[in-house]
Amino acid sequence: MSRSQKRPAFGVVLYFAASFSLATYFTFAAVQGDYGLFRRVEIRAEATALEQQKTLLSAELAALENKTRRMSDEYLDLDLLDQQARDVLGLLRSDEIVIR
Repeated sequence: MSRSQKRPAFGVVLYFAASFSLATYFTFAAVQGDYGLFRRVEIRAEATALEQQKTLLSAELAALENKTRRMSDEYLDLDLLDQQARDVLGLLRSDEIVIR
């Protein structure tokens, strides 16, 4: 008795090859694509960094607004005025000695 082995039909092989190719492509696109998992992780990391930068800039803005208010015409802080005159203009009082 001889058995004849039947080869699979060409259409079935082509169907499975196309299915495997499409599944591989969509899996790759889901992980590596423009809207994939890796891009989502990058966006979250960037959002976290931008939130931290926003917090720092908000604190800096509040400090500058405070200094601006303290130097305004309505409220003049003489200590801040003295500090700014020393820092920016390099002014000294007559009774001070500078050591460098």
